[in-house]
Amino acid sequence: MLRYALDEKEFLSPYGIRSLSRVYIDKPYMFHTNGESYQVDYVPAESNTGLFGGNSNWRGPIWFPVNFLLVEALERYHHFYGDSFKVECPVGSGKMMTLQQVAQEIARRLSSIFLPDRQGRRPVHGEDERDAKDEHWKDLVLFNEYFCGETGRGVGATHQTGWTALAIRCIEDLKRPHCRQ
Repeated sequence: MLRYALDEKEFLSPYGIRSLSRVYIDKPYMFHTNGESYQVDYVPAESNTGLFGGNSNWRGPIWFPVNFLLVEALERYHHFYGDSFKVECPVGSGKMMTLQQVAQEIARRLSSIFLPDRQGRRPVHGEDERDAKDEHWKDLVLFNEYFCGETGRGVGATHQTGWTALAIRCIEDLKRPHCRQ
């Protein structure tokens, strides 16, 4: 499972774990039943259809609750398997990590959605200059419902301080001594 989850060509995004593999961007998943054909596209942010109210509903975006559960599961598995069990992360990089390190890497990617870069831009805000430079806006951080699997831009409802508030724990963990490597 981790071979797919930690592959940047599949589920691993610069901003967390996508809800659908990126491989479907070029070749959508097709299935046939009762003489009908159906297609599932990789849609990293807004939907390409009005179906489901225009929300891409698990077809590519990053959702915090699922990512957070994965981070916690990896931490727990690390407690069981210890430092001797390692996996390649990202797949194809040749870099072997413990499950704790993988959990930290995913948390780091999730945190990067909200943290400003050298130019003051936060991926959550997309390309809006006001959010990067205007003194009245630059420190206002939105907790969106989900995030673009390619850019980290916030999508959906903008005040999801329930499950998206889990970002605080990911950011907080970056400052803990075991996370600085």
